[in-house]
Amino acid sequence: MNALPALPPQLVAVLLLTGSNIIMNIAWYGHLRFASAPLALVVVAAWGLAFFEYALQVPANRIGHQVFTAPQLKGIQETLSITTFFLVSTLWLGEGISLRQLAGFALMVVAAVLIVGKGS
Repeated sequence: MNALPALPPQLVAVLLLTGSNIIMNIAWYGHLRFASAPLALVVVAAWGLAFFEYALQVPANRIGHQVFTAPQLKGIQETLSITTFFLVSTLWLGEGISLRQLAGFALMVVAAVLIVGKGS
């Protein structure tokens, strides 16, 4: 039986960080859809989701640090955080993003790309 080839650590790190950021954005913003829910309940629910976020984030950083520097990992994480925020905001909350907000987020992504890029 053929085993699947091992995925490169760069890909594993990005996939884990993507999952982590989806979960965290849901924990941070998903409860806004349920404004009438008691605050204590949404705090506990967010903490519960944060456990699963950490279960992906910590291995992502451990694996990713084999091939990326810590600042590069943070740049990747921030880019994914912005991207997954768009998904949660539009698909879960049904809120659009204005052109001004999009431009601001694009500048954040540019900053993250500068951090992740090779060179001094």
